[in-house]
Amino acid sequence: MVKISRAATAVALSLALAAPLAAATTAQAAPPKPPAASTLAASTHAAERIELPRPTGQYAIGADTLHLVDHSRRDPWVPSQDRELMVTLTYPAAHPGTANPAPYTTSAEAPVLLKELGIDPARAGEVTGTRTHARLGVRPARGGHPLIVLSPGFGAPRYSLTTLAEDLASRGYVVASVDHAYESFGTSFPGDRLLTCVACKAMQDGTPGSVVTATRAADTSYLLDRLTGKHPAWRYSSAIDERHIGMAGHSIGGAAALAAMARDGRIDAGVNMDGSFWDTLPPKGLGGRPFLMLGTDEMHRPGGKDKTWDATWPALDGWKRWLTVAGAEHMTFSDEPVVADHFGLPHSPLPAQRSVALIRTYVGAFFDQQLRGADRPVLAGPTAANPEVTFNSP
Repeated sequence: MVKISRAATAVALSLALAAPLAAATTAQAAPPKPPAASTLAASTHAAERIELPRPTGQYAIGADTLHLVDHSRRDPWVPSQDRELMVTLTYPAAHPGTANPAPYTTSAEAPVLLKELGIDPARAGEVTGTRTHARLGVRPARGGHPLIVLSPGFGAPRYSLTTLAEDLASRGYVVASVDHAYESFGTSFPGDRLLTCVACKAMQDGTPGSVVTATRAADTSYLLDRLTGKHPAWRYSSAIDERHIGMAGHSIGGAAALAAMARDGRIDAGVNMDGSFWDTLPPKGLGGRPFLMLGTDEMHRPGGKDKTWDATWPALDGWKRWLTVAGAEHMTFSDEPVVADHFGLPHSPLPAQRSVALIRTYVGAFFDQQLRGADRPVLAGPTAANPEVTFNSP
C-alpha cells in the first residue's frame, strides 16, 4: 500500500457534491421523514427541478436497476450481512417511446443529500424531479455494446456520476454505475432500507483506503460475473459485448479501478478521476492494458500534493496519459457543478456546463479509442479547443 501523508484522507472522505462528512454510524435506518411543510415546498419548487446536460451521443438511452447480493462474501463494514450492491444500468436504447424517465434519486435519498448540502430538505422534490435523459426499462439498441463500470467517490452515491453515465450510454456503451453497500451517505436498498456510510467512520478510525479499494475490486469481479456469466442477473445482458470492458471511478472509485484491473484481467482499460492511489501495482503492472489519470492541477500535477500519482505512473506499462484540468476541484469530476449551480452553491471556477463537457470529452474519447479502436486525436496532445487540459510528461 502507498503511504499517504498529505490530505488524501480528507480527499477520500469528501462526500458527494462537496458535502461535509456526516457522522453516520447506523448500519440501517428507516427513510427519513420530511418536515411537515415538505409537500407544499416540494410543490412550490417543482418547476425548478435540476436539469442534467443533454448527452452528446447518437443513441437514445434506457435505464434499469439491479440489486445484487454476493452470498459468498460478508460485508467488511457490517460483517453480519452478505455483501450487497445496487447497480444502475444505463445503455443505448432502440425506441424509448413514451416510457417513464429514469429517476435521479429515490424519495429516501434526496432529503439526505440536501441535508449534506445544508439545503432545506423540503426542497427534495427538486432532486427527485431531476430531468434525466434515460427511459426506464426500454429495450437496448441492437448489437453488442462494450461495458463500462463506474464507481463513485467515497461517501458518494452512484447517482453522482449520472451525467457521465448518460453520455457514455448515448455513445453506445452499457454503463453499470455501482453503489457499494455502506459506503455512501445514503443509498436506498430493497426492504425500505437506507444504508449509510459505516465505512466512513471506519476510515476516520484508521482503516486504510486499501480495504475500500480491495473490496470494490471484489465487488467489480462479482458484478462482471453476474452481468456476463452463464446465468446473468440482467434481463438485457445479451446487449453487452463482454470482450470489451472498461472501468472508471471518481476519487477512491478511481483508485478502485486500478485495483480492479490488477485483480481481474477482464477489464481492458481504466480511468482514475482525481483519486489518490492506495495500492501499488504488482511487478507485471497491468499487463500492457491502458490507463488514464485525469485530475485537478494543484493536487495531481507531477510533483503535486498527491505523491501517489508520481509513484504509480512508472508502473503503468501500457498506453497511458496523465492529464490535469486547470480550474477544476475534486468534485468537478462528478455531478456536483450541476447540482451546486441549481442550489446557488459555490463550486470550482469552471462553469458547470464546461466541467461536464471536459470530463465527457476525455473519458469518452479514452474508451472510444481503447475499447473500440477508434482514433481520438484529442488524446494525442493539447488542443486549442480545451486549453484547460494539460498533458503531463513526468
